[in-house]
Formats: sequence, structure tokens, C-alpha cells
Amino acid sequence: MNAITKRASGGLVLLLLALLFIGATVISNLVLRGARVDLTANSEYTLSDGSKEILGKIDEPINLYFYFSDEASRDLAPIRTYAQRVRELLEEMAGRTGGKIKLSVIDPQPFSEEEDEAAAAGLQSVPVGTTGNKLFFGLAGTNSLNGKAVIPFFQPDKEVFLEYDIAKLIQNLLQPDKPVIGLLSSLPIGGGFDQTTQQMSDPWAVMQQLSELFEVRPLGLDPKTIDPAVKLLMVVHPKALSDDTQYAIDQFLLGGGRLLLFVDPNANADTSGNDPSNPSAAMFADKSSNLQKLLGNWGVDYKADEVVIDRALGLQVQVSQTEPPVMHPLILGLRTAQMNDQDLVSAKLDLINIDTAGHFKLKEGATATLEPLLQSSSEASTISIERIRYLPDPRELLKDFTASGENYIIAARLSGKFASAFPDRASQPGHIAESAEPVQAILIADTDILSNRLWVQVQNFFGQQLISPFADNGDLIVNSADNLSGSSALISIRGRNSSTRPFTVVEDMRRAADERFRSTEQQLQEQLSETERKLNELQANKSSENAMIMSPEQQAEVQRFQNEKVRIRKELRDVRRSLDQDIRSLGSRTKFINIALVPILVIIAALLFWNLRRNRRRTVMGGN
Repeated sequence: MNAITKRASGGLVLLLLALLFIGATVISNLVLRGARVDLTANSEYTLSDGSKEILGKIDEPINLYFYFSDEASRDLAPIRTYAQRVRELLEEMAGRTGGKIKLSVIDPQPFSEEEDEAAAAGLQSVPVGTTGNKLFFGLAGTNSLNGKAVIPFFQPDKEVFLEYDIAKLIQNLLQPDKPVIGLLSSLPIGGGFDQTTQQMSDPWAVMQQLSELFEVRPLGLDPKTIDPAVKLLMVVHPKALSDDTQYAIDQFLLGGGRLLLFVDPNANADTSGNDPSNPSAAMFADKSSNLQKLLGNWGVDYKADEVVIDRALGLQVQVSQTEPPVMHPLILGLRTAQMNDQDLVSAKLDLINIDTAGHFKLKEGATATLEPLLQSSSEASTISIERIRYLPDPRELLKDFTASGENYIIAARLSGKFASAFPDRASQPGHIAESAEPVQAILIADTDILSNRLWVQVQNFFGQQLISPFADNGDLIVNSADNLSGSSALISIRGRNSSTRPFTVVEDMRRAADERFRSTEQQLQEQLSETERKLNELQANKSSENAMIMSPEQQAEVQRFQNEKVRIRKELRDVRRSLDQDIRSLGSRTKFINIALVPILVIIAALLFWNLRRNRRRTVMGGN
């Protein structure tokens, strides 16, 4: 009777535990609905604060249409993996809006209405294989006011900016009007009368690109106020700006406006000092620009009489029609190594050309943040602007050159909370004494970066201008304007780590094998060189009659080299074979751990637990 009672009690306990589990599951589903824990190494599914802020501002429904061709991508494993990543991020964003984002996942079949809708929305299709199938992999969005935005194709190599691209699309649907750029420039960037040619000139190519994406409003050379509709102020080559204009810029920034600033120690496009009657006057004209009062107030050090010289990045230029091109250490081609690959503005660019650029750095004790976008190499230094007033041969600059080892900041992102540079105007109506939010600006110490000659060829084709870029200067400027004209939330979204996890152990093994391979290959090359040297010595000692006949010594030397070559080739094959064997062994061990070892450990743990419970039960039964 006692044993029966215990069995009944045990059964009752199990039933109560089952009911408790079901109740806990129901309660957790109700209380913890939508709660998530991101356990990925790079927090891939955790949205940044900027994205959350943008999603929190949605007050009207937004429709997102994610187009992905499932059948066409069947054999493209990397694309399918990335598509899953995109879909999960979209679902995460939609889930945070309480239904305000309506996400539709569409597989556009060939010759279907969905395929026509994808093409009409502006998505790009990529041919796959030889069957003629088209791969769609993009996002279209609409708002309640018929506003539209699109990501034509999700490029896997831009995965680090995936969250930014989607958040930007959503923000564009929230604010569908073109952002307004206010332009303050002393250079003829927007076209105008050219004093050199005495003719009207076309707008620079960079302005044509900006005009396609933004509403650009010229503000004149000395504005006293900045139109409240201006989202971004683009200041190019500010020369001797009045205090009133600098105060207007100061108040614009403290009030939440953004700044894209171009200053230059030597602006080659500055023709203001040219005198047609005295051509040599241009050589001694002041072509520098500065915004000293504001830059100094922000804690930024910039010298308008100093240019960066770099012997590692100089471009080849033609200084004379009778001589070949020479390397110019002031006209530089910045490559990816000199660009910030973690910033949306400069990442994914390949080449930026600059000419006699200055540099920035923070003053000691400055509270601002100055994040480099473009830098010189470490083979650089600075020289006075006086040294380049008359420079027939740029090679002269390198005769007494000594690199400082410093990477000079040529372009940077500036942010920080600043007080007004004009505290003496505190009594003026509407004066802003200090910024409520961090000021956002991008500073570039070169204006020639904007000029056509450094990045683009413009040709006239039956009245139409054809633009053919050979550098990425235009993309840098458009990226800067695009990023700064967004909300503070959008600017705060930075590049994320890729979800692709490299096989670091395998890469280390492959790198070690490559080093051994190169070492062995070098040994073979040295043996070959030594053999050729000995053969030449033997050949030199022969008479002219026997020059075409190999001596026994030469034959022995050739045979020795052939034998050595066979031995070294065998070593090279052994190195490769050893690498393949090591990788296969690592794969086998990994498979064993994943497929066999873990289940075996689980089974062993279960058996131990079962045996422990059985022993306890026997002890209880024995005690009774």
C-alpha cells in the first residue's frame, strides 16, 4: 500500500510539473512577447539606437516589399545566405513598429505580374547562368502619400552597411522631399563667368551629381542669415568671410544644421587673383582659404600656409612636353589604405585624387571628436606654401625630404557640443549660446578634390554632357552630403561587422604553408641562378671551336641541377599535400565533434543521470 501511495504521489507530481510547464509557457508567451536575446558574436540582430529612433518616429503605415528570386538563386549559396540575413533584419525592424511597417516577401517568378512590378519599382535584375533566369534581390517601399524609395539590389560586399541602407530607405519614406543644400562658394563650382577664358563655364560635374539628389540653393558670398529650410550648408573655399557670415554659420550649426566644409592652402581653381594683363600675377596671388574663428573655437588646428607632401602617393604628371611624366609629391592618389573603411562616407571607395592639400588635427585639450576619413601615408611631411609658388620640377621637393612618420588627416568627421564663437553677440535676438545636440560636420582640406580634372572626364555629345569618372571624388562628396543631410539617428548608424565568419584556423594553416612554399620556391630559384652562373663560367673558358659543344663539366652541372630541381619540386608538392591533409584532418575532427562527440556526451550524461536516480530509488526502497 505504501509503494502504491508513493507511485501515485510521483504521478501527481509529474502531472503538476507538466501543468506548471504549460502554464509557464503560456504566461511567458503573453508577458515576453517580442522579447529577443541576440547571442551572435557580432550582435548581428541587435538594432542600433539610430535605427530604433527612426522606427519610433513612424506614425503612418509604411509598406516594404522584399523581392527575392528563390528559384534563380538555388545554386548561389552565398546569395541565399545573405538573403536570409536581409529578411531577418527586415522582420526585426517590422516587429519593432507594432504593425506600422507591413513587410511583404515576394518571389517574382519569370513572366509573372510580380516580376513586372519589381521592374516597375526600379529593382535591378541580374542574369543567372545560361538559362536566361533573372535574379531579383532588392527592396521597394511606399508610404501613405504615394512616396517611393528603393534599394535596387542588395550587394553582398556592402553587408556592413545593410542596416544603414534600410534605415535610410525608411527615413526617405518618412521625409520624401529632397533635402536642401545651401551653397556658399568663392569658386565657380556652379558655373559662371571664367576670367581666364572670358567665357561662361558649365557647372562642375560634382554639382551636377548633387543636383540630382538634392535641392542646391546658392547663398551668395556673404549671407547674413541661413534659410531655415537648409538642411546642410556646403562651404567651399571661404576667403575673408565677414564676421556676420561666420556668425550666421555658427548659429546655423548650433541650431542643429550640418556643415560640409572645404578649405585649401592652395586652391588651383581659384582664379580671383588672375590678371589678364599680367599673367605672372597669378603665381603670387593668395589662393588659400580658412574658417579660422570657427575652426579654432571647435578645437581644430588647420594651417592655411602649409601643404602635405607624400613621396609614397604622388601621381605621375607631365611637367614638360619634351620629358616623360614625373612623380609629383603634392598631387596625391589616396587608396583604400588611406581611407576609413568603417565610415559610410569613405568605405568602398578605391581612389581619391587631391592636389596641394592641407591637414587637420585637434588642439591639445579639445573636447571635440575628429575621426579621420582620408589620411596621407606615413611617408609624408608638410612644407610651406612659399616653396611651391614657383616649382618647374616637383622632384626638387624630394631632394631634402624627410618623412615625419605621421599620417596627416586630410578629411575628417567632426562632432561635439560647442559654445558659440561669438559670445559678444549674446544680446542679439534668438542667439544660441550652446548646441543642444552634438554638431555634425565633415571637413576636407582641399578644394581641388571637387574639380573635374582630378576625377572625371566630361565630353559634349550632341549637346549632352557625358561624365566618365576615373576616380571616386564625386562619390565621396555625394556620400558626405547624403550622410550629413540625414537625421542624427541615421548619422549615428555606422558600419557593422559582416555575418560571414572566416575560418581563421584554416587561413592560418594556409598562410604558414604559403610561407613554406615561397621559401622552397626561392631555394629553387637560387639553385637555378647558381647553376646558370657556373655554366657561364665554364662556357667562358671554352675555345671558339667548342663553344656549341657541352663539356663534361657542363653536362654534370646541368644534371646536378635537374636532380636538385626534381627534389625541390617534390618538396613543393609535399607542402601542398601536407596542407590539404591538415585541412581534411581538421574537417574530420570538426565533423566528429559536431556529429558524434556531442550526441555521445549527451547520451553519457543521460545514462549517468538515469543511474543516479536508480541508485537513489534503490536506497529509498531499501530504507523502507
